[in-house]
Amino acid sequence: MSIVAIVGRPNVGKSTFFNRLIQRREAIVDSVSGVTRDRHYGKTDWNGKEFSVIDTGGYVRGSDDIFEEQIDRQVELAIDEADAIIFMVDVEAGVTGMDEDVATLLRRQSKPVFLAVNKVDNAMRADDAVEFYSLGLGEYYTIASISGSGTGELLDALVEVLSEKVEEEESILPRFAVVGRPNAGKSSFINALIGEDRYIVTDIAGTTRDAIDTKYNRFGFEFNLVDTAGIRRKSKVKEDLEFYSVMRSVRAIEHCDVCLLVVDATRGFDGQVQNIFWLAERNRKGIVILINKWDLVEKENKTMREFEKYIRTQIEPFTDVPIVFISALTKQRVYKAIETAVKVYESRSKRIKTSELNDYMLPLIEATPPPATKGKYIKIKYCMQLPTPHPQFAFFCNLPQYVKDPYKRFIENKLREAFDFEGVPIAVYFRKK
Repeated sequence: MSIVAIVGRPNVGKSTFFNRLIQRREAIVDSVSGVTRDRHYGKTDWNGKEFSVIDTGGYVRGSDDIFEEQIDRQVELAIDEADAIIFMVDVEAGVTGMDEDVATLLRRQSKPVFLAVNKVDNAMRADDAVEFYSLGLGEYYTIASISGSGTGELLDALVEVLSEKVEEEESILPRFAVVGRPNAGKSSFINALIGEDRYIVTDIAGTTRDAIDTKYNRFGFEFNLVDTAGIRRKSKVKEDLEFYSVMRSVRAIEHCDVCLLVVDATRGFDGQVQNIFWLAERNRKGIVILINKWDLVEKENKTMREFEKYIRTQIEPFTDVPIVFISALTKQRVYKAIETAVKVYESRSKRIKTSELNDYMLPLIEATPPPATKGKYIKIKYCMQLPTPHPQFAFFCNLPQYVKDPYKRFIENKLREAFDFEGVPIAVYFRKK
């Protein structure tokens, strides 16, 4: 899937445009804010073509922000990761020095750049937009993020240049992505597996740009291990490690089957890690949480139990996730981590016979029916698993609109108890009989 980055200086309306873009169609999968300050990422589609969108936020040169090394660091990262770039400027402010700095960076590379002149909500401002030709980026698109004026023309042009992501033959193998914050030990985990085991066949270029797939065979199970760590030297990333990590994680997560989320035990399960976790959950990927560097933590009798309990409170209501405490340095439990990932993959691929599903669920539903709403009783007659890559279930009833979220969670929990979906997000739908 293609990635589109929205870049520009602060206060030009990038976030407004981003919010309008991901809400324009109902194919929204994810929208998470606050990864690092005001950055956002999500998924949408236009004219039937899906793509991920990154709102890169904006920097002010010379501010006392901890990321003050100039705006060009973030723009360079966006250029590095994205397949196309929307460069947004403000017609009210005209061409500024920071606009010129960003334009200079964008002119040096070959990726498609779309210059979007925002806040053009009348004919007079449309005339004012002519000065942006001076940025040397060719044609521009006049838009108004608040009203949506002009965004259709911009998106039409955008999707025309987004190439279809063609899956390579190797992609039929299951894909396990190792994701997490920088310095959490992702590279060490990969190296521990590769250095100890000699079942590796070959290194291939992955179907997602710049991710590296290692074909791996262990436990009689062959899969692609997707390494999102060590692809760039950290000296090149400098201050913007958080944004860099998210860009990598977005691409890797969208193209994998199971996410191995590596957490630095000395830093804890912080907001950055949680955002990556929820991105995987919203994309319906299998998840295994690996607590790395466990050998560095001072431990008492209940340390592991308390740490695990804390993590599960942070990921509620999706608490049915395996947590493995490892040390990539000493290779403690690294193979158990892979065994667990294989089990999660098999659970995610599980197909339950319709007769078996109904034999279990219908008596349970009859004993614990949905609460009546407005004096109307909900009767569930039939259920089935939908033919999708990840577990989704449809329950057919007379009044699906009255089934509330607490009852959906009750049904989900019963499905987990009976059919073992540990580490696998599942979706439950109620439909009209």
